[in-house]
Amino acid sequence: MPFPSTNPSLERALETRGYAEPTPVQAAVLQPDAAERDLLVSAQTGSGKTVAYGLALASTLLMGEERVGAPGAPMALVVAPTRELAMQVQRELIWLYGPTGARVTACIGGMDVRREARALEDGCHIVVGTPGRLRDHLERGRLDVSTLRAVVLDEADEMLDLGFREDMEFILDATPAERRTLLFSATIPREIATLARRYQRNAFRIDTVDQTQSHGDIEYRALLIAPNEIEHAVVNVLRYFDPPGALIFCQTREAVRHLHASLVERGFAAVALSGEFSQNERTHALQSLRDGRARVCVATDVAARGIDLPGLELVIHAELPNDRDTLLHRSGRTGRAGRKGICILLAPYTRRRKAEGLIAQARIDVLWAGPPTAEEIRRADQQRMQNDPIFGEVNTEEDTELARMLMAERTPEDIAGALVRMYRARLPSPEDVFAAGAQTGKPPRDRAQRPERPDKREREKSKTFGPTPEGEEATTDKSFQRRSTEPMVWFRMNVGRSNNADPKWIVPVICRLGHITKNEIGIIKIFDKETKFEILEEAAGKFASSVRKNSGEENVNIQPAAGTLQELRKFTPKPYGSNKDSAGYKGGADGKPRNFDKPGDQGERKGLFKKDFSGPKKEFTGPKKEFSGPKKEFSGPKKDFAGPKKDFSGERPAYAGKPAGERKEGPKKFGKKHRPKAD
Repeated sequence: MPFPSTNPSLERALETRGYAEPTPVQAAVLQPDAAERDLLVSAQTGSGKTVAYGLALASTLLMGEERVGAPGAPMALVVAPTRELAMQVQRELIWLYGPTGARVTACIGGMDVRREARALEDGCHIVVGTPGRLRDHLERGRLDVSTLRAVVLDEADEMLDLGFREDMEFILDATPAERRTLLFSATIPREIATLARRYQRNAFRIDTVDQTQSHGDIEYRALLIAPNEIEHAVVNVLRYFDPPGALIFCQTREAVRHLHASLVERGFAAVALSGEFSQNERTHALQSLRDGRARVCVATDVAARGIDLPGLELVIHAELPNDRDTLLHRSGRTGRAGRKGICILLAPYTRRRKAEGLIAQARIDVLWAGPPTAEEIRRADQQRMQNDPIFGEVNTEEDTELARMLMAERTPEDIAGALVRMYRARLPSPEDVFAAGAQTGKPPRDRAQRPERPDKREREKSKTFGPTPEGEEATTDKSFQRRSTEPMVWFRMNVGRSNNADPKWIVPVICRLGHITKNEIGIIKIFDKETKFEILEEAAGKFASSVRKNSGEENVNIQPAAGTLQELRKFTPKPYGSNKDSAGYKGGADGKPRNFDKPGDQGERKGLFKKDFSGPKKEFTGPKKEFSGPKKEFSGPKKDFAGPKKDFSGERPAYAGKPAGERKEGPKKFGKKHRPKAD
């Protein structure tokens, strides 16, 4: 259906820009029930919200006239969460209100504040800005809001997430109470509803988001990849789809820098956006994307808020988002204004469960697959080359003359081969990525089909040492196992107990280097200087190929282990304090059971663990060394003691007036505490 009649000036602007039919949110704000009322609108990203509230403000700002009066104090204020979104809103309102003669001024953090102050002083009709800069102008008296007729809060949920609640409340409290308040948000959480009840009067609720259906213009795909091949997967996705514009999301600034440098090194025309960039750098990066000088943008979530790039057909989640809202907001950068788009989620094997949870929360239909291989990319290149628009152009006389000259000197095969090489030279080479195999085509795992886990007490009972009834090996403190009845293949790595080897970090290393999951790992046996482990037989081939490519990474070398399980048990060391080997078996070097607890087997035990010295002894036949030197004798004079000697031959002296030698006769007296011993 065509646009409802709003204002002749705005209708001319819409016709000039090619707007024939309104989007659902634009039609909703133009219905008679929404006229001159506060609006609380929830709409998906890219649904045309900017034009929607621009049209909704027409009756309030123009008052039925085709042109506005002389600029002065602003009549409308639009608050946006980020600089990029504010600049985009300014551009949209400039062309929409251009025929009316309205002046649109931007007040954005990071821009020249003096230029903004002069623009406000000269007068304007609409002000678009970020919360922090608008509050600064209000506090300094540069922004006059006494004549405001309407206030728009664009992406209010994002402003709350970014911590602008206090600034938003300050701005709304400073505006006239009789104003119109239009609040637009992708979702209406509790905080937004509270804000609407406080600052809106009898708001008209518009909800154009169907929570049970995904964005119809976006095709979602989830690619299972190896954890250490994220960069290679990004390269192959860009090469396979070859979009005119692509946006890649990372979690941190460091990840943005690393991935951007990697893409530029491979020959992609890429730019980066993150919070550490200045406003001038961000403006140049976005302008290069709009001009076509760059085709790939690597950005963080905050830097990509509100970005609307023409020709953006591909969004790649290089790192999984933290929640559902972030997933939908990232994906909403494509598939805008009726255009189709593709959204790719790179899901490492180790994080597949998180990816499935995000997809379930977002209620989107996702096609699971593996990353594009080099062969698939080459076939796509051949198809694109055959359909290249250059073959549809009409040859000029100069082109025809040059073609005849080449054909006179070269064969058609030589000319066509040179054309193919020139075509391929401008394309980055695809990467050899790990083929996910049958696992990638599996649908998401249904938890309802998982077998029930036995009770904890039953699990404790099953933890036995020694042979189990099925003939499997049990787990001890020196080995780690995942029970499996499927055929397995043994491998070894060059780390052991001397390297503090432990299954807690060995399992992630095996998965990372071998591109497998932990469910494909069987028994792990840790020795002094090496570790042996089992890999599922059907995954052993791809595991061996992957570890061969990654050999030497993290100082770990993994190779196939020779020998059978019985040979492995021969060399299994005996744990301390037990007569069992590390697999829980009593046995000797010949594999037969031994009971070393009996005295009769002590000789066998000594024979197994001690070195045999029964061979001939080696005799020493060389000359003996003799010491024939003179002996040292001590012939010095002895020291005599010539002092007087004490004589004790006299009588003992008397003590206390009693003569020496007298002894008192009679029984001894004892105190109360001491008693004589009985006879």
